[in-house]
Amino acid sequence: MIDTLECLKKYGQRLDLEIAKEMDVPLATVRRQLVGLAATREVIMCNLTRFENGKRIDAWQCRVSGYIPPVAPGRKAKSPT
Repeated sequence: MIDTLECLKKYGQRLDLEIAKEMDVPLATVRRQLVGLAATREVIMCNLTRFENGKRIDAWQCRVSGYIPPVAPGRKAKSPT
């Protein structure tokens, strides 16, 4: 079984629903582990509300503390002169 923190390190930013599915454990267990990791500041979490096919989904979005996502590819905005 993959540890919650290892799952986040492997896949980057994930929803708690995705972590529970990946680890094949109940959502309540994953949330309990995430609360513990957030208390030690190893993980950063925020609440997320998403609507899929008119159905409301409340989830926690999590990432490893100190992780900065890479810059998006493409043209960058010009700085004002």
